[in-house]
Amino acid sequence: MSPEISGFRRFLHWGPITALSIIKCITLTTLYMNSMWWPPNKSFAGFAHQALFLLLSTLATFNYVMATLTGPGLMPKQWHPKDPKDAQFLQYCKKCEGYKAPRSHHCRKCDRCVKKMDHHCPWINHCVGWANHAYFTYFLLFSILGSLQGTVVLCCSFWRGIYRYYYLTHGLAHLASVQFTLLSIIMCILGMGLAIGVVIGLSMLLFIQLKTIVNNQTGIEIWIVEKAIYRRYRNADCDDEFLYPYDLGWRANLRLVFNDECQKRGDGIEWPVVEGCDQYTLTREQLAQKEEKRARTRTFKCTRPVTGRWLPIFSQGWRVCVAAPCSDEPRISLRPNDMIKVTRFRNHWLFGERVLSEQELAGVKKRQRKGPIRGWFPRRSAVEVIEAVHEGSGDGNSETPAPAAQNGNAHSHLKQQQRNGHAKKYM
Repeated sequence: MSPEISGFRRFLHWGPITALSIIKCITLTTLYMNSMWWPPNKSFAGFAHQALFLLLSTLATFNYVMATLTGPGLMPKQWHPKDPKDAQFLQYCKKCEGYKAPRSHHCRKCDRCVKKMDHHCPWINHCVGWANHAYFTYFLLFSILGSLQGTVVLCCSFWRGIYRYYYLTHGLAHLASVQFTLLSIIMCILGMGLAIGVVIGLSMLLFIQLKTIVNNQTGIEIWIVEKAIYRRYRNADCDDEFLYPYDLGWRANLRLVFNDECQKRGDGIEWPVVEGCDQYTLTREQLAQKEEKRARTRTFKCTRPVTGRWLPIFSQGWRVCVAAPCSDEPRISLRPNDMIKVTRFRNHWLFGERVLSEQELAGVKKRQRKGPIRGWFPRRSAVEVIEAVHEGSGDGNSETPAPAAQNGNAHSHLKQQQRNGHAKKYM
């Protein structure tokens, strides 16, 4: 869905439809069963109990709608920093044709750069970021509390309903208030399952969100910090100590997201930082990590067609499908002789970016290929290309690309060439 699409059209997606259906199923089933288990019209306590449940359900729905409609805050296309000299500290986004502001990242689902992007949530059909982080967290909290209360109501109602005959035959008619029909018992069991699932699933997600908010981090920045620590551990020559610039203390971190006015603070581009850091401390670290990533890049050549399917069992076999990456990152389709710049490696899968042909770069419509150019593809469909220098020829300067062995045997093939004195690999 295009990022410009807003309003209630964003709810026309399987994520919001499913989420709202679960919320309403739990709400309506709980209200129906509670009317028999603890009728609100017979006591003030029963009335207050049902009113609390309705309040929690309303707050959960309200914050869900606001999180979806508000959105995370999108970076303007073709954005540049105020000072042109600061562009050297920022990453350039080819899709948005502009620079990524600090803490901003490009979302391939929204197809835009998102301010303080935490993650893309299919349940709200939008990203969670700078502008809607508070609404999303409130939605998780009220959904958990409401579902927890609903679980208690449904479990107690189910117990009363299945023991109705026992209560009637033992002189406890006042407890035999829940009377099941076939439809009501099915709805009660379904509602219990959904409510318990919501409590367990959203509790884990709420814990992760609160942890990131208290530390003033996002899910993406946690990974960046881990790589920064590992990079300094691995490189003894890297003597500069990395300091995460946005951790202002848990109180100040909470106020950046939750505040009395329930308004988003700042503009999502400039952020308060700790002493000794500046606006580009984290972006400079990202650029250094990207540079090391480019140094690790290896070139592969496609030898057999790749469909781009998530489970290519008919073309690649069951072993490739069983070892498929547990990620929502895209799969790319390839044709023989396509060249791919690979940055991540697994036993049966590779992650890289297809090198565009001259016709594609020139914008020839007939030569444009559909689908993503960056993603995972089966390893058995490509071989590594090695730059070989033939030492036996005249001046020793002639270089020819040589494909390595297939099915993950590139390293053994290279070692054999080096033992024979015929080739040298350049990374």
